[in-house]
Amino acid sequence: MIDRIDRSILRHLQEDGRMTATALASKVGLTVAPCHRRLRDLETSGVIRGYRADVDPAAVGLGFEAIVFVTLRQVERTIMAEFEERVTASPNIVEAQRLFGSPDYLLKVIAADLPAYQRFYDDELAALPAVERLTSTLVMKNLKTNIGPPV
Repeated sequence: MIDRIDRSILRHLQEDGRMTATALASKVGLTVAPCHRRLRDLETSGVIRGYRADVDPAAVGLGFEAIVFVTLRQVERTIMAEFEERVTASPNIVEAQRLFGSPDYLLKVIAADLPAYQRFYDDELAALPAVERLTSTLVMKNLKTNIGPPV
């Protein structure tokens, strides 16, 4: 069970994932050993799924973003499995959710620019299995990115 101290650890790590165990222990009011033990428990239990750098897509030449709604012709287990495998393998699809109702999927796609997105749309998205409809909405401005759940 996640208690108040664990939640505090998680909040601080969401703000600075590179924080040292010593600094983290100080912030949450523990000594280093128990803080490190709690951190290890949060990692091994899967509460903390990993650590990574938050890279600005525009800074690496991928400043064009689109939200794509996908409706499939058929919703069969094998077709969905193949669709989901290809979606998760695509580096340009940076987020993907399967939805209840219609549409079936929501994808967040990044590309260098509009022509690059159009090529990706034509070559990759339209070639996904059982796609009936693709509806793209272009991102004008990001107000809030995925910072994790409130803890």
